[in-house]
Amino acid sequence: MMNLQDVQKICVAGEWRPGGGDVYATLYPATGETVSTLRAASLADVAEAIEGADRAFRTSGWAQRKPHERAAVLYRVAQLIRERGEELAQLQRLDNGKPISETRNLVASAAGTFQFFAAACETLEETIAPARGDFLSMSVYEPMGVVAAITPWNSPIASEAQKMAPALAAGNAVVVKPAEVTPLLALELARICEQAGVPRGLISVLPGKGSVIGDAITLHPLVRRVSFTGGTTTGKHIAHIAADKMMPVSLELGGKSPTIVFDDADLDHAVAGVLYGIFSSSGESCIAGSRLFVAHGIYDAFLERLAAGAAALRVGDPADEKTQMGPLITARHRDSIESYVALGVSEGGRLRTGGARPLGAQFERGNYYLPTIIEGVRNTMRICQEEIFGPVLVAMPFSDEGDLVEQANDSVYALAAGIWTQDYKKAWRFARAVQAGNVWINTYKQFSIATPFGGWRDSGLGREKGRLGILQYMEQKSVYWGMNDMPLPWAQGAK
Repeated sequence: MMNLQDVQKICVAGEWRPGGGDVYATLYPATGETVSTLRAASLADVAEAIEGADRAFRTSGWAQRKPHERAAVLYRVAQLIRERGEELAQLQRLDNGKPISETRNLVASAAGTFQFFAAACETLEETIAPARGDFLSMSVYEPMGVVAAITPWNSPIASEAQKMAPALAAGNAVVVKPAEVTPLLALELARICEQAGVPRGLISVLPGKGSVIGDAITLHPLVRRVSFTGGTTTGKHIAHIAADKMMPVSLELGGKSPTIVFDDADLDHAVAGVLYGIFSSSGESCIAGSRLFVAHGIYDAFLERLAAGAAALRVGDPADEKTQMGPLITARHRDSIESYVALGVSEGGRLRTGGARPLGAQFERGNYYLPTIIEGVRNTMRICQEEIFGPVLVAMPFSDEGDLVEQANDSVYALAAGIWTQDYKKAWRFARAVQAGNVWINTYKQFSIATPFGGWRDSGLGREKGRLGILQYMEQKSVYWGMNDMPLPWAQGAK
């Protein structure tokens, strides 16, 4: 029988203890070795965490603190993340197999997110509306209470910070449901928040299966809002629950983002940008530029350079500073990607490069897959329409710019797009014509915490980030203050 001292503890309303659910192990995607063993949260843990969060919200005084006082705690969180930066980066490398160069950037991003929303908290302005009568009317904001953050496995600490920081800044309690396979960064972030001075009980971290723990959190009547990042099918399920509860949600979901290369593009920049857009993070990114449209006149030359660049990418050990692509998250996910590639070939596509696992003893135990480019496809094929969430790029030539816009927008997804051209008028025209929540011109996958992020259609609802992102976690209230000297005239004459 396993000693509970060897089990990773979870956080239930400020109490650190083994969960009440099943024991499971998290695995290092590069080798399949066990990183941690923990017991998932149970349904009883969920209920206790949410009830404890509600109690802490009502009694801890966090929501009543002055904004600059809450901000001071969040600045301290950012400082502690930076102080433990390398440790956290190495832990995320083990948690989901991302190259260490990338996990360092994600940890820095998390620190910047807490710093940004600390500033947003202490500078948020409430407004007095212009007078429309003998009264003063004001618009103010109040915290919601208990909010839930359901986060994905592909960028744990950055995603968790993007939800926890504004929710705490707004004065709420937060129940975090990390992805089952990557729970470690959320747990460390909770410890850091406690160390920084967030009151006990305001944060819980409940690892486990989304279909069990995530549903229980979303359904609980004390949860006032859910912010979810993950797959579209799960997002729609959460939206249905939220509709029955009349509960607001933020949903960052899937993508099948088009990248367009015009014949006047700077090809050096375009090749580098397209490679980065699809193959960084091993393609496990909702905003990956996975559909490539290249002007017919430069298509062959561009694809030749692109395929050579993809073949030269360094796939390997995530601990190696030079690695550009690490393993995929699980063997099961790699199997899914392989099946999509086989489907694309069966539909008539041709492999330009990749389409296989890398060879060598160093790859045998990990979930590795080579960067893959498939051409000879049509935009209507399943491989061009369904999100693969891996290092697979489909490439198509275009001749007619009007048809190009229709193809780029012919998707249930509308999260991101990339445009490569030196014609600023064309860039602006297509940036406005393409249907996407985020458009990059002559660059790709560049982010700012100060800029709102989200998608249209099946890519989600609502926005994260941006100065007003804190308002996603607050309720707006209008207050009217009578200034009239005489009683309201309607009641005059009443006895």
